[in-house]
Amino acid sequence: MIGRLRGTLLSKQPPWLLVEVGGVGYELEAPMSTIYDLPGIGKEVILLTHHAVKEDSVALYGFLREAERALFRNLQKVSGIGAKIALAVLSGVSVDHFARLVQSGDVVALTKIPGIGKKTAERIVVELRDRVDGLGTSLPGTPASPGAPPDAAGEATVALQQLGYKPAEVTRLVQKVAADGDSAEAIIRKALRAALGG
Repeated sequence: MIGRLRGTLLSKQPPWLLVEVGGVGYELEAPMSTIYDLPGIGKEVILLTHHAVKEDSVALYGFLREAERALFRNLQKVSGIGAKIALAVLSGVSVDHFARLVQSGDVVALTKIPGIGKKTAERIVVELRDRVDGLGTSLPGTPASPGAPPDAAGEATVALQQLGYKPAEVTRLVQKVAADGDSAEAIIRKALRAALGG
């Protein structure tokens, strides 16, 4: 099992990261909560990982904080939730906010996360209510972006679609929140807040 990686961040194209460790490039999927707080390309990064091996695939997921990795793992114990939905949850809400939603039984708010319908939200509340205690930790603020790429809106659009949002909804969200000079990460963050009514 691969539990932690320390290396150089070679690329980040949400939700994908490429980290070089000892000459080997590891491709990982990460939630936006981790991507927001990553250092710049070429900088050293330390990621906690979840290594998933299935019959037809091997995947590696990266997280900056233990609370995120723990929630990612706990979510997949709920029937009907796989890695894609678990990443969408972590991309859409903080661990603290998710824990509050589960503890208060807010099924309506949970259904605003892509891939989570009413029945799945109800299962999450029932199955995770006891497990989310202690997961919530204050997360650091997002560092300022060093500069927006030339097509930040396009990059944000692709990332949001990979998180499970429908193309028409993504286009509407990006047009609604994008401002001149925004980085892709800033657009994604604002779009996720808008989608979840935050």
